[in-house]
Amino acid sequence: MSRLTILQMVPALESGGVERGTLEIARALATRGHRSMVISSGGRMVDQLQKEGSEHFSWPVDRKSPWTLRLIWPLRRFLREQGVDVLHYRSRVPGWVAYLAWRGMPVEARPYLVSTVHGLHSVSTYSAVMTRGQTVIAVSDTVRRYILENYPNTDPERIKLIYRGVDPAQFPYGFQPGEEWMSSWQSSYPQLARGLSLGLPGRLTRLKGHRDFLQILADLRHQGVDANGLIIGGEDPRRRAYARQIRDWVEEMGLRESVIFTGMRDDMREVYSQCDVVMSLSTRPESFGRTVLEALSLGRPVIGYDHGGVGEVLAELYPAGRIGLGDVDGAVKKLLEPLPPVMENRSFLIGNMISQTLGLYESAGHDGVSPLFPGEGRV
Repeated sequence: MSRLTILQMVPALESGGVERGTLEIARALATRGHRSMVISSGGRMVDQLQKEGSEHFSWPVDRKSPWTLRLIWPLRRFLREQGVDVLHYRSRVPGWVAYLAWRGMPVEARPYLVSTVHGLHSVSTYSAVMTRGQTVIAVSDTVRRYILENYPNTDPERIKLIYRGVDPAQFPYGFQPGEEWMSSWQSSYPQLARGLSLGLPGRLTRLKGHRDFLQILADLRHQGVDANGLIIGGEDPRRRAYARQIRDWVEEMGLRESVIFTGMRDDMREVYSQCDVVMSLSTRPESFGRTVLEALSLGRPVIGYDHGGVGEVLAELYPAGRIGLGDVDGAVKKLLEPLPPVMENRSFLIGNMISQTLGLYESAGHDGVSPLFPGEGRV
């Protein structure tokens, strides 16, 4: 199979599920012998991207400003000069730059255009660009239904459902950290040596359900359970007032000795392994729920609100962990009883995600034809 040139576009490569997915696909492309390129504004994940065989181009595609549209013409020239076969955008700002650059090219010179809808964005003309790919990847059935319900002009034949996946080598079932890591962890958080440890991963933003998490901890302690809470995630610079509010709640609820703020962690596998239960309490449905999948893949029980992509993952891998939206009492009840063991993940695997995505690239990139819609061509 001849070599393809694939360009992915994301706002930045700092952290997050979209960014990790971009690196996973880039690594697989380079391993398979294709030319893998990424345009972003940069970030701490760039070094890893380049070490794994991809090229990075630093463009300010993270700025929600009309000035960002000035990049349309340089990108159009870049696509021609680099001979890009497939252009794949994963977010709205780079999406508008990519789509408008692509649309202004002669039909016969266009790369194949792919978009991935990673989030349940507010419905608007601005967000509609995520449905403009010749193929639109939906990362869950929740996302597929969101597209069809909110953007009814999107041909269902153009939507391809490709679930996100986890690498069982990175998140192996039954994983236990090494002695050095454990020694450092126990030294940092000696209070976790006793009682029940609950983890809530995710940045400190309102939708992650921190108030419900703290209420669950408080209710458990009122029931006589020695429970500790790990809030695992960094502060969003734009939402520092909310981070302060979480700490105020901790004080008001008398949980100062029971709650640990770990900040952003690069060792999530090890941290998950030290949680007796991982919680997913997002107040709005999530498009997929990668943290839920990672914890379950390690064999750690997860209790989460049964909606969105999180509900899909739990229904498949751990139905016992599902509770209704906002059902704090239901969560406490489950935590007061023995939870069933987690079975090994055989459904949401990174290999499936990579093979389906690269299969799409290779079919479309070589033929200029959507594998989903054969009569489409490069239009």
